[in-house]
Amino acid sequence: MFLFLDVVVAPAFDAWIYYVISGLLAFLVLLGIFLMSNVKKAVLGNRLSALAMVLAILVTLIYNQILPYWYIYIAMAIGTMIGILFTIKVKMIQMPELVALLNGLGGASSAFVGIFALMGIGTTKGVFSNLTSAIAIVIGFITLIGSLIAAGKLHRILPQKPIVYKNHKFYTLITLLFTFVLIVVAIFSTPIIAISHYYLWLILAISITSLLFGYFFSIRVGGADMPITISLLNSFSGVAAAIAGLAISDVLLVSIGGIVGASGLLLTQIMCKAMNRKLFDILLSKTTQKKSVIITQKVEMLAVPKKETSIETSVVDVIKQAKSVIIVPGYGMAVAQAQHLVKKLADFMRSNGTTIKYAIHPVAGRMPGHMNVLLCEANVDYEDLYEMDDINNEFKSTDLTIVIGANDVMNPAARNAVGTPIYGMPILDVDDCKQVIIFNYDLKPGYAGVENPIYQRTKNIYLELGNASDTIAKILSEINNPTSPEEKVQIQTSVVDVIKQAKSVIIVPGYGMAVAQAQHLVKKLADFMRSNGTTIKYAIHPVAGRMPGHMNVLLCEANVDYEDLYEMDDINNEFKSTDLTIVIGANDVMNPAARNAVGTPIYGMPILDVDDCKQVIIFNYDLKPGYAGVENPIYQRTKNIYLELGNASDTIAKVLEKL
Repeated sequence: MFLFLDVVVAPAFDAWIYYVISGLLAFLVLLGIFLMSNVKKAVLGNRLSALAMVLAILVTLIYNQILPYWYIYIAMAIGTMIGILFTIKVKMIQMPELVALLNGLGGASSAFVGIFALMGIGTTKGVFSNLTSAIAIVIGFITLIGSLIAAGKLHRILPQKPIVYKNHKFYTLITLLFTFVLIVVAIFSTPIIAISHYYLWLILAISITSLLFGYFFSIRVGGADMPITISLLNSFSGVAAAIAGLAISDVLLVSIGGIVGASGLLLTQIMCKAMNRKLFDILLSKTTQKKSVIITQKVEMLAVPKKETSIETSVVDVIKQAKSVIIVPGYGMAVAQAQHLVKKLADFMRSNGTTIKYAIHPVAGRMPGHMNVLLCEANVDYEDLYEMDDINNEFKSTDLTIVIGANDVMNPAARNAVGTPIYGMPILDVDDCKQVIIFNYDLKPGYAGVENPIYQRTKNIYLELGNASDTIAKILSEINNPTSPEEKVQIQTSVVDVIKQAKSVIIVPGYGMAVAQAQHLVKKLADFMRSNGTTIKYAIHPVAGRMPGHMNVLLCEANVDYEDLYEMDDINNEFKSTDLTIVIGANDVMNPAARNAVGTPIYGMPILDVDDCKQVIIFNYDLKPGYAGVENPIYQRTKNIYLELGNASDTIAKVLEKL
């Protein structure tokens, strides 16, 4: 670029011709952006904009009479090869981080144009030139570092949650202040022709402070604001290009950069409205936090077996019976590349006379339009895609909603979880639907880190946990190869059936039993099983509860024979040969993560080998981590696991009533 700017000579044709051509090319870019708002014409719009950029490069080379300089073509060839490599290697799921990266490269290009302009290369120096050059450097490098951080967070190279340092606001403000001071210094610097050490130091200082400010500004932006961040950085890249064009008096660069900046800013405003955000709050990092607290009403849990095969059969029945279905795609669908399977499932339902609609939240995915592109890639008709405002009223009257890897965009906590990243964000009213099937990898909070109360709903909720490609494929397989009535009876085994059939049972009491004061009900349950000829043993972990001997005292209070209590070392080998283990409010003491979760509070702690048992029933209030804060992988087990969620006194009482 240094050589390019240094060899600019007299224009090859009159300036007015150049201005006319620039206007036509700017109009072509605008036309391309307009066409991209329509999915059917988006490809044409993209090609028109690309053609406009190619012509802009040629016009610039011809107008400035720099066609003979061969090193320009080497750089163009390298860039073209990299672009072709990206088109081949980059998957659709990686498109958001690629867009962020390209925004950053655009910002870096503008920054380098500003650097050379500030040194007097390729422009006539003066106060205006100094000002625009310095601003181009600042915005360009802020865009670069911000885009790299966004791409790193999206690609999971960097932590996706906000990173906040001690005195973070002070560092952000002080780097911004120094950057502003350096811009003022650059404005009133003495014009020069040759490069001086003074200007090199000034440029280096502006670059460093800009990069530092961009880093402190963007590193604390969390996942919930990532779509807005990408839109904002897109706008920054255009603004940086326009200001760089002002610095070197290039009307074509100003016009196209201005179009990109304006369109990015409009998109940012749309995203802010969709997420109920204020751009100023995002810039000041007021919308992100490290931890989220859910404020929701207490829900009553049904005793529903979480055995995977049990859920599959009921899901198939629900799908076949539904006459109206809304499909809600999310980032999990993108990660699993499940859009083609979703289309197959929709095709089956449509062939069965079902009406299918897709509900698209404005910020579903990691960038605007992410879901639209993925679904269109799977040949989903654009007419079937409905924006949030157009479909939200239909959830109440729809037979079934199928969620594919979405969480935050349909999280009811957005209505009342004050202080969380999604509070106040408009959402898809999935919880209004009569029945909901959720294909999610797990039950952990979404990108914003906020628990979703829909997972705890008491009626007509079906959770298909695991990779969406695998779980949807299983459903399609079950649809095409239905199980026989005999197999269905075997599959739909309930908690009551499991308890009645077990001949050997180990009961694992925990602090949750103490909180619920459920020890007397546990004794009743054990008495029922014993009257049915079942052998009962209690496995006591040394640190179960909040003090040594806590569980022993509680169980003895309920008249459990002391001879039935077994210490961990005496019973751990028996889990493998036992028919059933019943866990009452325990978590850490039987968490398999203790074996391999290095660096966690429970790593290396001896545990009860509950996961070795053939079948496990867990009476827990919820699926959140235990006292140590470590997720329990047993909850995600695919076979022979039954989760009875809610207060242990209530759930055990319900089971006893059924028994």
